[in-house]
Amino acid sequence: MKRPLLATLTLLSTTMTLAPTAQAQAGGKLKACFVYTGPVGDGGWTYAHEQGRLITQKALPWLDSSTVESVPEGQAMPVLDKLVARGCQVIFTTSYGYMDDTLAAAKKYPNVIFAHNAGYKRAPNMATYMADFYQVFYVNGLIAGALTKTGKVGFLGTFPIPELKRHLDGFALGVRAANPKANVNVTWINSWFDPTKAREAAEALISGGADVLTSSEDSATGLQTIASKKLPGFSHYNSMIKYAPDYTVSGQLVHWDKIYIDFLTKVHSGTYTTKNLQNVDYWWLLNKGAVEVGADYGMVVNPKWTAQLKAATMTVNGKKMSVYDRVTQVLADMSKPTPTFDPFTGPIKDRNGVLRVPAGKTVSVADLNTLSWVVPGVVGQVADEPKK
Repeated sequence: MKRPLLATLTLLSTTMTLAPTAQAQAGGKLKACFVYTGPVGDGGWTYAHEQGRLITQKALPWLDSSTVESVPEGQAMPVLDKLVARGCQVIFTTSYGYMDDTLAAAKKYPNVIFAHNAGYKRAPNMATYMADFYQVFYVNGLIAGALTKTGKVGFLGTFPIPELKRHLDGFALGVRAANPKANVNVTWINSWFDPTKAREAAEALISGGADVLTSSEDSATGLQTIASKKLPGFSHYNSMIKYAPDYTVSGQLVHWDKIYIDFLTKVHSGTYTTKNLQNVDYWWLLNKGAVEVGADYGMVVNPKWTAQLKAATMTVNGKKMSVYDRVTQVLADMSKPTPTFDPFTGPIKDRNGVLRVPAGKTVSVADLNTLSWVVPGVVGQVADEPKK
């Protein structure tokens, strides 16, 4: 159950509303506030942001941070008004659906710095940032493709927005690379955090034949549901191995503190101001340490599943290799400062046969942020999918 809009508003000492650079120059603490779409105990997205905030708070002694949780998307403006009134100098809005309200607030309060998570609209005092999982989902797709026996892999989606579509596509590209005959069955629950809907959707996917499942819903429900059938699933945003020690095979893990520490340090030093954020867009991936492949932190693959992945083979550039070795290979490459491999390198056609990425080309960050098409191998309706 979502909590009342402002029931969890936690603000520390109030200060005079100053521009962040002025506060830094005055020698006082920089006040940063975080707006969350779910409860901090969701175990996934919001929990991961909160862990990132706590790590950041500990690392930066000059920082004073606070949070508001369970703010519905499309209803953030009253909360932003209150945060500005109470002296927040940097405000992070941590969900795609806050984009327009954040932009409106940035225009309304030109002396406050805003940073919007997962969006693409910016202003002189509003940056964007994302620790994105499309590379991680590709690696997890390789694993899922190798483990499925039915040829049906489940993807429990939240909202069919560009972020989720590129994750779905990256996952499906990995599944098909490891197992060209496998499909990814997708269903959408149109909610970020709804364990009941997640369980029902997971059960439906399993009933439809899915014997491996990944979920983008913010709780561990999808993983727990597939594990209850003694089948493998994946952690999402936070390590969830404690919920299914034997059946968490890998996952998508995030380190939001990598971005928060960098961004706030630059605000504190005066590098970032309310005048120069128009082109500031953090797009941090594996090579920045912002995301991680793993069933748990430091554990790429649960050892209980290593033997199966080493026994499974796939063809890469005309040669056979184990899926385990391919996972290790592409993960090492994408973790380099300048990767040579990207899942979205052409030629790639969508599932309607339209060429979306020409041979030798790679999808740009701008195109990934607005991605709408769906790759072959995905089965199920996807809203706003372009046709031929």
